[in-house]
Amino acid sequence: MICVGIDVAKDKHDCVILNSEGKALTGVFTIPNNADGFDTLLQKIHGCTSPDDKIKVGLEATGHYSYNILGFLLNQGLPTYVINPLHTNLFRKSMSLRKTKTDRVDAKTIAAMLMSNVDLKSYTDTAYHNEELKSLTRYRFVKVSERAQLKQSVSRLVTILFPELEKLVPTLHMSSIYALLIEFPGAKQITEAHLTHLKSLLKDASKGRYGRDMATEIRDAAKHSIGSVMPAKSLELRHTIRLIRELDSAIEDIESAIEAIMDEIQSPITTIPGMGFRMGAMILAEIGDFSRFDSPSKILAYAGMSPSTYQSGQLSLAGTYSHMEKRGSRYLRYALYNATKYVCHWDPGFAAYLAKKRAEGKHYNVALSHAAKKLVRLIYAMEKSRQPYKRAA
Repeated sequence: MICVGIDVAKDKHDCVILNSEGKALTGVFTIPNNADGFDTLLQKIHGCTSPDDKIKVGLEATGHYSYNILGFLLNQGLPTYVINPLHTNLFRKSMSLRKTKTDRVDAKTIAAMLMSNVDLKSYTDTAYHNEELKSLTRYRFVKVSERAQLKQSVSRLVTILFPELEKLVPTLHMSSIYALLIEFPGAKQITEAHLTHLKSLLKDASKGRYGRDMATEIRDAAKHSIGSVMPAKSLELRHTIRLIRELDSAIEDIESAIEAIMDEIQSPITTIPGMGFRMGAMILAEIGDFSRFDSPSKILAYAGMSPSTYQSGQLSLAGTYSHMEKRGSRYLRYALYNATKYVCHWDPGFAAYLAKKRAEGKHYNVALSHAAKKLVRLIYAMEKSRQPYKRAA
């Protein structure tokens, strides 16, 4: 057994190679974080091993700094283990390596962990897909949040420029209304527009849903509007709508990439009624390897959805109450709650369960949290069995 420990940093990596007896086959050596450095590492490994040797390579999970060297090692076919820095720290302390934390000590600690009986799992194609999925779903989360903020800005600006418009349409955030506001960003501009042009613009942008009647209604409202004439706000409105359109396109690209990975991994999670690929992907990405969790309750704790008991001072049980921890992965918590809303809408069993909790006098959000826990138990069982969803008879 040959164990290679790598301590990852931004510009360089410290490495050490140990044999099965813990003897250093090399001193701790440093490679630059570039192609030449990676080639040097590979040469050192091959120089210390024979074709029959079993090789393990370990490195800490250090965010984006570890991506490139991890990809290189996997492409070379080397079994690679990505280790939580917290576990490395605990292992170092258990070995009584004083209280020193240096890159050289860390490289040796990582190699020693690979030699020990610590339960580690090598990085796999599944882990690669999960990392890709996590990057994509979190990136989508950020872009959707940005778009939501911009939509709030549109609503604010319309309240200033043409407040009556919001009562004439189901929502301001439709392609037809955006097309109208980009060309005529305010009540004054709409008043001055030719009715035929307004009708044509609305008809084209709404794909025939709106025509002359809506154009007339909007222009009449504009003529009597209390909206302010503020060129600066009109310019801001135009730019904000253009940014929303750019984000729409970006989110569509991201979702296409997410869907491609979901098609490849063939998870049974999307067979649950109401579970779209977006929330399904986010749940899978945040949970990762299900074998890391002994039970659904561990996943709930990871999501920050397990109850936490609070007791004040010397109060008796009457002064004790439970509340949701809300620690752990906020992304997983967000995905589970949103997915649960749709599942409860589309699946009769979950709908009945939510109704039952509501009938017990629980607030909607509390009842929904119970349904989310039920959903986690279902997802855990399905991912373990790899069987599609079966509706209860």
